Amino acid sequence: MRTHLLTTAAALLAGGLLAGCGASSGASSGASHDAGGSPGPSAESNPAGDIPDNQAYVSFTPDKGTFTVKVPEGWTRKNQGSGTTFADKLNHIAISASSSTAPDPASVKATVVPKLRKQVPHFTKSDVKTVSRHAGKVVLLTYQGDSAPDPVTGKTVTDAFERYAFFRNGHQVDITLSGPVHADNVDPWRIVTDSFSWK
Repeated sequence: MRTHLLTTAAALLAGGLLAGCGASSGASSGASHDAGGSPGPSAESNPAGDIPDNQAYVSFTPDKGTFTVKVPEGWTRKNQGSGTTFADKLNHIAISASSSTAPDPASVKATVVPKLRKQVPHFTKSDVKTVSRHAGKVVLLTYQGDSAPDPVTGKTVTDAFERYAFFRNGHQVDITLSGPVHADNVDPWRIVTDSFSWK
């Protein structure tokens, strides 16, 4: 079922397994600060959640080996049922696979979006379209919503989500990338999604 993957990914992202998220769009909202609370003399103005330009990537292939994708090196990995998550600070990647019929924007709007509205607090700004990646055409769902509460402070932030649905021969792989709305992770998220390939 094509929504099985999304349900798994949404549960991982919105159900408390993830402590924050990173996004692919937005504007700068903060700067590095020294111990005194003022910007350091050579600090770059990078919003929270920005993935460094020099981030290295490694290939990930699930146990069944139906696909491979690059993920940031050094991120914490967790396996949950048919899904796997990778997290570092405020950014997260959730990957899940399932058997399905071919998704399209209309089917995602009709079946996936309503479920997310119930699962993701303050779900908003959803949009669905078809985009091209190296693996071919994929259905992209973007939306915003609350992050899981910080385990220490209990605070949440508004996250931006990008959910890519890759499909081939009855098999679907959903990759959901997330992080703060003001982070600029366009290039890292493109590296991840362009690296996806079927085996």
